[in-house]
Amino acid sequence: MVLTFTLTAGFAADPGREGVRELLLAAIGCNVAWGIIDGIMYIMSCVTERGSKARLILAIQNEGSNANALEIVRGEVERKFELLTELEQQDALYRSIVDHARMSNALRVSPTKEDFLGALICFWLVFVSCLPAALPFMVFSNPRVALRVSNVLMIVMLFVIGVKWAEYAHTSRISAGLIMAALGLALVGVAILLGG
Repeated sequence: MVLTFTLTAGFAADPGREGVRELLLAAIGCNVAWGIIDGIMYIMSCVTERGSKARLILAIQNEGSNANALEIVRGEVERKFELLTELEQQDALYRSIVDHARMSNALRVSPTKEDFLGALICFWLVFVSCLPAALPFMVFSNPRVALRVSNVLMIVMLFVIGVKWAEYAHTSRISAGLIMAALGLALVGVAILLGG
């Protein structure tokens, strides 16, 4: 997002120090905006997840038959867990979930203090992770040079993120890094063409 923002703002930036200041403010403004958006999305995700669990608990508690309650659980449990267990273990897991849900109180679905703390942490992670895009605007007095250095830093960061992602996805690090950088550049191009 910062790359798209600075590239777009670069078209209208004034020459000299004033242009650098405009691009710096654009980069920081983008970081703040996306930090706030991601923080709000974090809270919404937490509430949605608890709501899903609350619906499952209520569905189990409202179901009179244990066989039907087990079917509800079977439909909700993630497939990856089923692939890691034997059939007998799955049935024991499902029965344990049904027994636990029948004794549970309703979950609090509204946002909690922990959700807001997580949103604040999310905001700072997004804001700080995008600061390298703003650094060139503090160093270079020519807005075009600062913009190009910022763009290169963002592309390098996309590559590094792709490499780190590949560790979790168990795939080729170099390929993932290159694909992430290329995908980022393609998305920036599309955003610019659409006026974003």
